[in-house]
Amino acid sequence: MSTLKRNRTILIVILCSVSGLFVSCKENQEKPAPRIFTPSFTSDFESFRQYEYPEWFRDAKFGIWAHWGPQAVPRQGDWYARKMYESDIRNRKTGEFTGESSREYLYHLEHYGHPSKFGYKDIIPLWKAERWDPDKLMALYKRVGAKYFVSMATHHDNFFLWDSKIHRWNSVKMGPMKDVVGLWQKAAKNEGLRFGISEHLGASYTWFQPSHYADRKGPMKGIPFDGADPEFQDLYHKKTADNDMGWLTTDSANQQEWLSSITEVIDMYKPDLLYSDSEMPFGSVGRTMVSHFYNQDITKNNGSLEAVYTCKHFGSEGRWVSDIERGAMDSISPYPWQTDTSIGDWYYRTGQKYMTGLQVIQMLVDIVSKNGNLLLNVVQTPEGDLEQDVIDILEEVAAWTPVNGEGIYGTRPWKVYGEGPSTENQAKGTFGGVKDVRPYTSSDIRFTVKDNFLYAFLMEKPDREIVISSLGTQKGLAAKKIKNVSILGLEEKLKWELGEEALSVMLSSDLPDWNVIALKIEFKN
Repeated sequence: MSTLKRNRTILIVILCSVSGLFVSCKENQEKPAPRIFTPSFTSDFESFRQYEYPEWFRDAKFGIWAHWGPQAVPRQGDWYARKMYESDIRNRKTGEFTGESSREYLYHLEHYGHPSKFGYKDIIPLWKAERWDPDKLMALYKRVGAKYFVSMATHHDNFFLWDSKIHRWNSVKMGPMKDVVGLWQKAAKNEGLRFGISEHLGASYTWFQPSHYADRKGPMKGIPFDGADPEFQDLYHKKTADNDMGWLTTDSANQQEWLSSITEVIDMYKPDLLYSDSEMPFGSVGRTMVSHFYNQDITKNNGSLEAVYTCKHFGSEGRWVSDIERGAMDSISPYPWQTDTSIGDWYYRTGQKYMTGLQVIQMLVDIVSKNGNLLLNVVQTPEGDLEQDVIDILEEVAAWTPVNGEGIYGTRPWKVYGEGPSTENQAKGTFGGVKDVRPYTSSDIRFTVKDNFLYAFLMEKPDREIVISSLGTQKGLAAKKIKNVSILGLEEKLKWELGEEALSVMLSSDLPDWNVIALKIEFKN
């Protein structure tokens, strides 16, 4: 987090505390009437200042993602389409070859043959999705507690999961012969979930370059991989310049191709949310795409702007939703944000380890307490169904959300997001922020607010007494007197005492079955 942004966050928290209000300054104000927009966004960065986060996204808190496609077929995890060509791994920062082959390249040789003869184009027809039932899965995801669903539209493999009219490499013409995006959208709409799509195409142009290489040693030395064949350039892209090796290509023709592709999927499906697996791509070209996304949504919704654009680009100051991959904020953000992460690997991998249901719940609570949303990838098999291990994890979450969701959905951050050891020792996440999955104790507490209630989530099941120091009268954080304290999912009346140091709550031995317990603290009017 930049110094300027951190100082801004601290200032907001201080102002809220000084005001003596129960909830944050912004949230305690009477909500204005919905704003009527005109389609006036442009590629000018300043035009995005008029953006306002839609209430549906701020209230939703939890989305599920299908990060799924033909790369699942070999059952070797993420990035297979690139790594199968890495007979000699090249350092993307230095351009130097390491002399080492990737595990995926060696696997491909053994199971499919040399990539000059059997390339990624030949993996695509093997993806049949024969056990995929989007309606059944969407009903499960709704029961788990998701309020929005995101379908991958295209990964770095440049394979489109929609009925594209400008790109032949798509799931309607090849593989499952189905409009994956369209069928996911229909299922989400039937369950009343908001619908989004993710695009990973911006990075594809440089990401896929190993397909143009050849072995640098061995019996197939110098024989080009199939990505060098002009017949398949529309899948593997043209060869980029030697210095075009960053995450996002600098080639203007590639950038315009990206713009045409993403504009097509926006116009065909008109999603509520669009995610880019990068910072906002390509400067003014990317802003042209986002402005079109916002403008068409205004037209679709008769003057209401309900679209959400999210990318790995901080400092938006309200212009879009900033996204953290496999990480979380370390404090309350003044702007809504999102964590994207996966229950396991991004694509199906044989023998992979998954999160536990408890870890998913803890992660959700921590993120929501800091003004964020959780977008969770649920790993599907190549055939399109879920392993029993994954179903068991989701069922654990599904048992928790109906009762405890009261303190999640539609809530806003309190004056502090939490207390306990985890607030002091926050290990760095993989792609920024702090770790999204980490150990907690029963002393770790996270707060949310809604109406006249404060929700205090105990991140691990407590013993006989709960001590919440943030509510001690000498702290001055709660401007109103406490009327009642209860536990969500438990009808028994609790004994509690408020002192200068803390709020103390005595528990019975009969607590709900789940580990993360939510206290509901009602304040007097």
